[in-house]
Amino acid sequence: MAQQAGDPTLSVLSEESQRIDGKDARSMNLTAARAMGEAVRTTLGPRGMDKMLVDSTGDTVVTNDGVTILDEMEVEHPAANMVVEVAQSQEQEVGDGTTSAVILTSALLDAAEDLLENDVHPTTITAGFEQAGDHVASVLDDLAIDLDAEDTETLEAIASTAMTGKGAESEKDHLTTLVVDAIRAAVQADGTVDRDAVTIKTFAGSNLADSRLIEGVTVSKNPPHDAMPTDLAEADVLVYEGEIEVPELETATETRVSDFEEVTEYLDQEQAAIQEDVEAILETGADVLITEGGIDDPAQKLLAEADILALRRVDDEDRRRLAEATGASRISDLEAATPEDLGRAGEVGQERVRMPLWRGDARPERITSFTDVDSVAGTIVLRGGTEHVVDEVERALEDSLDVLAAAIEDGEILPGAGAVEIELALALEDAADGVSGREQLAVEAFADALDISPRTLAENAGHSPIDALVDLRARHTDGEVSAGIDAESGELIDAAAEGIVEPRRVKATAFDAAIEAARTILRIDDVVSAGDLSTSGDDDGGAPGM
Repeated sequence: MAQQAGDPTLSVLSEESQRIDGKDARSMNLTAARAMGEAVRTTLGPRGMDKMLVDSTGDTVVTNDGVTILDEMEVEHPAANMVVEVAQSQEQEVGDGTTSAVILTSALLDAAEDLLENDVHPTTITAGFEQAGDHVASVLDDLAIDLDAEDTETLEAIASTAMTGKGAESEKDHLTTLVVDAIRAAVQADGTVDRDAVTIKTFAGSNLADSRLIEGVTVSKNPPHDAMPTDLAEADVLVYEGEIEVPELETATETRVSDFEEVTEYLDQEQAAIQEDVEAILETGADVLITEGGIDDPAQKLLAEADILALRRVDDEDRRRLAEATGASRISDLEAATPEDLGRAGEVGQERVRMPLWRGDARPERITSFTDVDSVAGTIVLRGGTEHVVDEVERALEDSLDVLAAAIEDGEILPGAGAVEIELALALEDAADGVSGREQLAVEAFADALDISPRTLAENAGHSPIDALVDLRARHTDGEVSAGIDAESGELIDAAAEGIVEPRRVKATAFDAAIEAARTILRIDDVVSAGDLSTSGDDDGGAPGM
């Protein structure tokens, strides 16, 4: 309950502080955390709905990606933020399964609240959840299917499953092929995947079908001077962590000159400094110059006369990838640069990707590609009709790349379409019989909570969740461990045989994160706020506003 005047705790807190403890604190936290699951539940599955998120400036994001939705919501409630962290950790660890992890956390807390109302102590519930979690790994081991990294069909199925329902359906086969080719090229000799070697560049103004994979690194920059070369073979690349510009004077600095000769001398000094930088570049034998900062007009002219392609203001990530791919050193002092600092690209070429988006842009937008490089690198050039389309499909491709990398590294996959959750629920119901005390109730509640995924898949597809669950449980009881729900027809299918599969790591990480978050929230029985706890309910409790 909220603490009133006379509570001894309040005597040591500031006047703005508030304290809520006991059942009120727990109820407030459970309500806020469960709200996160409800916020994203309708986005789950191939027929999940999208959310339109509008910020204070009017900018909109249309997506059904769980972690993107929760990030854009700017959640303030501390317990709700714990659930947001579940999605964020899932995204960082595996790249997909964020929505599933969040709705499972919400379902566990919903089941826990029913037990709390029946006077089951929170520590008993958390102990039962922990025991249930101990069974997860063994069940996943039994269900795991070995993956052959050379099995193109299965790899495409994994990639396709990850991007299903995320705006890429019209060209899913084409995009799936790009993802598989990109990740395969990034597989190292030890079986790991260099995920950083693959990146995505997005450009609105065309069709998804025009997307393609470039086996190399691309930089979305126009050369600053029209006379610079656009196509080079066996090019030496210099990556410079600086700028070729006349240093700007300090704000309060003044330079006074008494006659025209002093003005000329001052300008000559500036020109000489730029000339020295360009000469240092020429001495290295570089054919291509990449800079962090700008390049002044005189330097552009000199570089163009020397047939050097320069790209300025290239961001740090592109400079890093280019240096790694070509073998170049990232230098910060041109005078100290040597030919040994140069990288190599077998081919450097430019192409126009779209005309200016705004009338004020004088030149079409181009990309410069560095191919036939020394190390593994790949760039998916993603096209789409509008910025909203390419942004959403980019998120789908990022998820697909991440899960495919995880599947290849682990060598194990699981059937999707709700099959794993039903099989695990049945296993936990059997295991509950061997659990003593009230922890048995928590294990059974955990098993019931697992129904949330297949039930939500059926609901979002417009089918009867009750019929789907009854039929699904009957199939699994008969030993059909891969039976799942076809979101399109509502019929039951063999998910593994139909190619609806996902990496073992996705499920394992989601279960672990959901259990840990639920246990953490349930163990909180006291909330002390340094400021006002705004509420959306009555004066005695409720969730702080979001």
